Amino acid sequence: MPPAPRRFALAPTAALLLGALYCLLPVAWILVASTKSGSELFSTFTFLPGTGFADNVADLSAYRDGVYWKWMANSALYAGVGALLSTGVSAVSGYALAVYRFRGRESIFNILLAGVLMPPVILAVPQYLLMAKADLTDSYLSVMLPVILSPYGVYLARIYATAAVPADVIEAGRMDGGGEWRIFRTIALPMMLPGLVTVFLFQFVAIWNNFLLPYIMLGDDEKFPVTLGLFTLLQQGSSTPALYTLVITGALLAIVPLIALFLVIQRFWSLDLLSGAVKS
Repeated sequence: MPPAPRRFALAPTAALLLGALYCLLPVAWILVASTKSGSELFSTFTFLPGTGFADNVADLSAYRDGVYWKWMANSALYAGVGALLSTGVSAVSGYALAVYRFRGRESIFNILLAGVLMPPVILAVPQYLLMAKADLTDSYLSVMLPVILSPYGVYLARIYATAAVPADVIEAGRMDGGGEWRIFRTIALPMMLPGLVTVFLFQFVAIWNNFLLPYIMLGDDEKFPVTLGLFTLLQQGSSTPALYTLVITGALLAIVPLIALFLVIQRFWSLDLLSGAVKS
């Protein structure tokens, strides 16, 4: 077949560049705006750096005796513990759905797929009613418990377990006298580890950025995650414009843990691929 014209060959690259620009432009604006003082924010060119970043960080840290860092610690608690527990539940559930044959397995998996497609806003009110019935509203558990079961995490764990854990290896473990839990813990789990790291990353980012669930569950601002805390600051900014610089600086600092986590996990993926190549 004759080669496609050059202008058509460049179209996908141009579309990707436009998409990257669309995603990175708000990040660039946050990065530049966080360097501006309150007076510079509304009086200088949008992408012209300012001179007030250090003062903004100091003001943010001093606001209400450092409540921002309390919000960051709460987000780290919700995302870290929630993602870890969710990854564990996804690993066990995905492995069971991939390895064992039992009646209703495909029906359970189809229900999980329906859960993947269901918007979180539909579940928010029923989750609140359940937490209120258990007298757990306005507590740390009210935010962590609903995120432990992730349909998407279970789906990914099952797909990865099906591809990464050979049935022959499981049968060999059983013939050697290993119990089901021991086989999962010592044989299947290391094979599933790269996929579980992906599940952990997705869950951590989703819980860190979650706004609706804490907004419904929590009333004490000392328990707010950073997303909800910055929202309250933004609401107050309508009457106190000086708080806008704190919101922008806080939004920039809230991105840093996610970038650091991604870099650490990316390094883990590289090491896992190299170790797999060495073992093979």
